Amino acid sequence: MEGSEMINKDATMGRHLARRLVEIGVTDIFTVPGDFNLTLLDHLIAEPRLKNIGCCNELNAGYAADGYARARGVAACVVTFTVGGLSVLNAIAGAYSENLPVICIAGGPNSNDFGTNRILHHTIGISDFSQELRCFQTVTCYQAVVSHLEDAHEQIDRAISTALRESKPVYISISCNLPGLPHPTFIADPIPFSIIHRTSNTTGLQAAVEAAAAFLDKAVKPVLVGGPKLRVASATEAFIEFADASGYALSVMPAGKGMVPETHEHFIGTYWGAVGTSFCSEIVESADAYLFAGPIFNDYSSVGYSLLLKKEKAIIVQPDRVVVGNGPAFGCVLMKDFLEELAKVITKNTTAYENYHRIFVPDGEPNPPEPDDPLRVNILFQHIQKILTKDTAVLAETGDSWFNCQKLKLPEGCGYEFQMQYGSIGWSVGALLGYAQAIPDKRVIACIGDGSFQVTAQDVTTMIRNEQKSIIFLINNGGYTIEVEIHDGPYNVIKNWNYTGVVEAFNNDDGKLWTAKVKCEEELIEAISTATGEKEDHLCFIEVMVHKDDTSKELLEWGSRVCSANSRPPNPQ
Repeated sequence: MEGSEMINKDATMGRHLARRLVEIGVTDIFTVPGDFNLTLLDHLIAEPRLKNIGCCNELNAGYAADGYARARGVAACVVTFTVGGLSVLNAIAGAYSENLPVICIAGGPNSNDFGTNRILHHTIGISDFSQELRCFQTVTCYQAVVSHLEDAHEQIDRAISTALRESKPVYISISCNLPGLPHPTFIADPIPFSIIHRTSNTTGLQAAVEAAAAFLDKAVKPVLVGGPKLRVASATEAFIEFADASGYALSVMPAGKGMVPETHEHFIGTYWGAVGTSFCSEIVESADAYLFAGPIFNDYSSVGYSLLLKKEKAIIVQPDRVVVGNGPAFGCVLMKDFLEELAKVITKNTTAYENYHRIFVPDGEPNPPEPDDPLRVNILFQHIQKILTKDTAVLAETGDSWFNCQKLKLPEGCGYEFQMQYGSIGWSVGALLGYAQAIPDKRVIACIGDGSFQVTAQDVTTMIRNEQKSIIFLINNGGYTIEVEIHDGPYNVIKNWNYTGVVEAFNNDDGKLWTAKVKCEEELIEAISTATGEKEDHLCFIEVMVHKDDTSKELLEWGSRVCSANSRPPNPQ
C-alpha cells in the first residue's frame, strides 16, 4: 500500500514535466514565481536532479535559457500568466532567431475559468485568455495549452519533442490547478522519447554532391565559409571533415565564430566584408567559387548589403537544402550528410590558402601607452587575449564588443557566443547567467557595454547567489556607442552609474564577489592578475573606464555602411 501511495504521489503532471526535462539534459530551470505557477514550481523543484535558478525578472530568465541552450542544446524557463509571459517574450524571440530549443513554460488560469466569461488578474481586463498564446505563436514552433489532465501527457511530450526536432522555442501553458494531480499516464519512469530525426533524400543527396563536386573542381581558387546554422544542422564535424579533405582556405561568418576551430591549418579568419579579418574578405571575394555552409545574409552580416559576392559563384548549403550557383537546388538534403559525402569525392585544392599565405601580413600591436595614460579599448582586448585558454569561453554583448571580440584568436576548446541576428542589447547579462550555469568547468569572460548593462543588470545578483566565477569586463564609455556610429543624437548618452558600487550593493557582503575600477593599463594588469589568481573562485567585475569616442575601426566602418543602408530613400512608385 505504501509503495502504491508513493507512486501516486510522484505520478503528477508537475513531476512528469520535471522528469522529461531531466531526460533531455536540463538540470537547471530559470524561473520567476507568480501565483499561477507556484504549485507547478513546487513539483518541479521536488525533482532532485533539477535545480531552480530564481531570476530577478522574466526577460533575464529567458535570456538565461538562451545562454544555457547554447551550451547544453536545450533549456527551460518558467514564468507566470501574461505578465510573465509577455515579459519573457522578447528573449524567446531572440532564441527563435538563433535556432535555440528553449521550452517556455507559463503557469495558466485555473482550468475551471476557461469559457466562463470571468475576468482574471494579470490580464488586460477581458475574459479571453488567449492573448499570451497569440503572442507566442509567432516566436515559437509549437504551442500547448494544458487545461485538461487527460491529454496533458501527450501535449507536454509533443511540445518538448517538437522543440528538439525543430531546434526552436516552444510554449507550454499549464493550468495552475493541474500540476499536483496524479494520472495513470504520469508514470515514475516515463517511456523515453523516440524522436524521429530527419534523413536526406538519397537520390537528391547523390545528385547534389555530384553537382557541387563538378562546380568546385572546375574552380581555380575555391574557398569555404562557415555560418551560424552549422550549430542547428549539427554539422560542425562534417564541415571540418570537408575542410580537411578539400584544402580550401577556411573562414567563418561573424555569427559562426566559435563553431569552427581557429587552430585549423587553413583558417584565415572572420569573413565580414570590409570589417572582417585582414586579408580574409580579399581572398573570399576574389575566389571563383565559394561554399557557404549555414550562412545568414542580413543587413548586419553583410555590412549594409556591401559584400562583393556573386550568386553564380556560390554554393549555399542550408540545414536541409543545397543550391548550386543560380541552380539547380536540392531539397531534403541535410547539411551534415552533404558535407560528409562531398568530402569523399572532392579534389584537394589549396590555391586560395596559398594566395592568402603569400599576401598575409601579421596584425600590428597597439601603440604602448605611457605610464598612467588613460586606458584604450585596444589595450584592454590585448590583455583579454592573453587570458584565453581551453578552459575559458567568451560572451560578447551587442555593441563595439562584437567587433573587438571578433578579433580575439580563440585557443582550441575556447567557447564563443554572441547574439547577432536579433541583436537585443542587454542580452549578455542573462545569457551569461545561463551559459555559465551550463558549463561550470569553464570560466566565462563577458564583455559588456555600460548601456547594455543598464538594461538587465539585476541578475548579476543571481550569478553571485549561484556562486558563478565569470569575469565581467564592464566597458564604461558613457553611452550607446554602436548607435552613435550608426546615427548620433542626445538619446545615445546615458546617466553614468557607479557600476562597481551597483554590483557591490547586489552582493550586500553576502557572496563571493570581487570588483575593480581601472583607468590605465597598470591598473588593468593588476586587476586581471587578481581575477585570475587570488580571486579565481569569485565572480569578478572589472569596470573599465574609456573615452566615449574610443571605438574599434571596424565599428566606424560598419556603422557608416549600416547607416547608409538604413537611410536609403523610398523607391520611386
